[in-house]
Amino acid sequence: MDTVQSTRAATRVLVTGATGLLGTPLCSLIAQLPTIQCIGLARSDLDIAFDEAVAKTIERHMPHWVINCAAYTKVDDCESNEEWATTVNGVGAGTVAAAAASIGAQLVHVSTDYVFDGTARNPIPVDAPTGPPEKLSAYGRSKLEGEQAVIKNHPTPMIVRTAWVYGLDGPCFPRAILNLAREGKLKKVVNDQHGAPTFAPDLAEAIIHLITANASGIFHVTNSGSCSWYEFARYLIERAPGIDITIQPCTTAEFPRPARRPAYSVLDLSHYEAVTGNTMRDWCAAADDYVFQLHID
Repeated sequence: MDTVQSTRAATRVLVTGATGLLGTPLCSLIAQLPTIQCIGLARSDLDIAFDEAVAKTIERHMPHWVINCAAYTKVDDCESNEEWATTVNGVGAGTVAAAAASIGAQLVHVSTDYVFDGTARNPIPVDAPTGPPEKLSAYGRSKLEGEQAVIKNHPTPMIVRTAWVYGLDGPCFPRAILNLAREGKLKKVVNDQHGAPTFAPDLAEAIIHLITANASGIFHVTNSGSCSWYEFARYLIERAPGIDITIQPCTTAEFPRPARRPAYSVLDLSHYEAVTGNTMRDWCAAADDYVFQLHID
């Protein structure tokens, strides 16, 4: 379904994956801007895995900007479905980029911290080496292929890498943690993986800042600060009403998963801040907002 606000809008922005964790708040924010027309396409409207449909759809709407939020993000499932992950996250991303380029539209492609191997010890700058592929998860490899395809197929793309995204509009780590905690089923959470939780509405706002700046190139965007998954879970539990449970930290080895997770994936935000003049709020403040909105809903 197209989400269209104001037929007088001067700028048309087409969003793929419009009903996901990021796509939903992004379309909502764009629709509030009086000079922008938002064309929000869910997977049922446009599956980026199908080349011909992508080209025809983008040409039909003739947007000035295309924001590709569509992706196969089930990280563990990608290990047993890498071909499909690559079709969507790699080939599909390139198809969107080529279609945008063919009509002269600017492109924003959303990528991930999983393109890094997790061995860094300090916040990762935008020009840090990615991969190598053999040290990444299947999801990471597919997203890295997507970045490469986007750069190949569009002359001036914007790639926004983010991490640990959560929101009010779908499954995510905080929702799962709080549900398990309320049921008394949460005992341990991994404490040796570090990153920056990113509230989807904050990421959406950051993307709008970048579009307003007419930016291109690679940007790292998360909420500021960093923590482990255990620290994030404990913070959420302490602030959620009606939960009385104590959790313990554990290692990744104690909680094995099919996909390899980066041990350290804190991203350096300085390039984003320099270009936009905007500072991302601390992850704690964003988590407070998330818990509050969950409670009032």
